[in-house]
Amino acid sequence: MTTPLCANAPKGVSHASYHPKHAPPYQSFSSYVRARGPVLLRTARSLTANPSDAEDLLQTALTKTYVAWDRIEDHRALDGYVRRALVNTRTSQWRKRKVDEFACEELPEPAGLPAPDPAEEHVLHDAMWRAVMKLPDRQRAMVVLRYYEDLSEVQTAEVLGVSVGTVKSAVSRALGKLREDPELVPVR
Repeated sequence: MTTPLCANAPKGVSHASYHPKHAPPYQSFSSYVRARGPVLLRTARSLTANPSDAEDLLQTALTKTYVAWDRIEDHRALDGYVRRALVNTRTSQWRKRKVDEFACEELPEPAGLPAPDPAEEHVLHDAMWRAVMKLPDRQRAMVVLRYYEDLSEVQTAEVLGVSVGTVKSAVSRALGKLREDPELVPVR
């Protein structure tokens, strides 16, 4: 035996379980959502980065629209009304977002490093130049172009008319000599 369906009940709901208070009061709202839902969802997705958040945003805006349904005079302007509800809801969400700041006794930022002593910087600069001046002319030229003039290996090779491999090997040997320079040992 099949259960008869109520004529006013939604499709698939039996007469025994259907009660008119469960019926949607605004059939036109349901039709509107079915017809315009995909377009409004695209609008919501443009306002959020996450598709799930967009669905939640649209649901909230449609809830607000449903509550105001009988007050909306011009149903031809519903898209504009819902879009405004989407934007206003999204604006409220980011204004209310939680900021994770907590008061604490210690500052999380480390204390700044003390400024280097200009006299020590000058001594280091002079020691470095004396060590560079001890290099053979070709290595010195490559080190100066690479590290003081900030040229790439390719640019240095073009300026000196040598291959990139020559620049790499000569600079490597020069840096090795600078690391072994006794004047620069205390700096490390």
